[in-house]
Amino acid sequence: MKKAKIAIIGNGSISHVHMAAYKKLENVEIVANCDINEKRAKEYAERYGIPHTYTDYNEMLKREELDGVSVCTWNNVHAPASIAALNAGVNVLCEKPLAMNAEQAQEMVDTAKKNKKLLMVGFVRRFGMNTKVLKDRIEQGELGQIYYAKTGCIRRVGNPGGWFSDKKRSGGGPLIDLGVHMIDLVRYLMGKPKAVSVMGSTYSLVGPRSNIKGIYQYKSADYSDYNDVEDFAVGFVKFDNGATLVVENSWTQHIKKDYLYLEIYGSKAGATMEPELEIFSEKNDFLTDEKPVLEPAFVDFQHNFDKEIAHFVDCILNGTPCISPGEDGVELMKILDAIYKSAETGHEVMVG
Repeated sequence: MKKAKIAIIGNGSISHVHMAAYKKLENVEIVANCDINEKRAKEYAERYGIPHTYTDYNEMLKREELDGVSVCTWNNVHAPASIAALNAGVNVLCEKPLAMNAEQAQEMVDTAKKNKKLLMVGFVRRFGMNTKVLKDRIEQGELGQIYYAKTGCIRRVGNPGGWFSDKKRSGGGPLIDLGVHMIDLVRYLMGKPKAVSVMGSTYSLVGPRSNIKGIYQYKSADYSDYNDVEDFAVGFVKFDNGATLVVENSWTQHIKKDYLYLEIYGSKAGATMEPELEIFSEKNDFLTDEKPVLEPAFVDFQHNFDKEIAHFVDCILNGTPCISPGEDGVELMKILDAIYKSAETGHEVMVG
């Protein structure tokens, strides 16, 4: 059996989820890992039995013969690390968001094309069974024309701190961290229409709220309560197929509890995908509510990553067409850039 030789660039929290998925595949060999924190890199290598450890991905790319890398770094390293790997002839799975902005993302795509290598973006929610069921129903025409969607991921207290809340490393706050998934899901379900115009607002009025006691708060590995990103963002997006999307995201907001929602409205039926998959329509002149039966394990966090990683390896070894190509990451970054620009200027922004 041919095995894909894989390396992990960036050994923080999300890289462990990648590793858990790679370890389940018999056609993968993890040959190297890299992190700027040498202590962390060595501990990571020891934990997973990885033979070669680096603190410089350029050195790793020169020395190792690799088929693919997972880029799990801070957002500001996504573009340079991915471009270096692609220029070294290595396929790339880059965590979301693809880059800090659309210009960087386009450079990544151009580099992949130049070197005839795969650039896959980590839109992991595309691999959930709930996403597959709803997308199949939409493609079969059961919802009719999709004309409106609204989605959000709202936290009461949930600023991860560290690099997440440092704009020069993250590019932004909850919009670029959480909104990237929600906006992509809507585009993917709709058949990937292109955005034509955006209105957006961001607010930085509540703060990181690291003082709150009595609850568990996820904190990044390099946690500090420095914060220069937004607390809350809202966007209004018009697509070239006439559809409209409203998206809202927060890390910290004065609400009763966290909530996640995604609602799609079509001419024949509507659906929610979050907090659970349900489809609303009519039959024989009666309103109907349908709830597909799905095993919880088929929609959980690790399952989605397992499917994503297996797909990446399948694309590398077998040339399978990628369902999450870098080009989709560019379109997503255009939307995020436009929301941030609209929030800054107070005006509608046309998306090129």
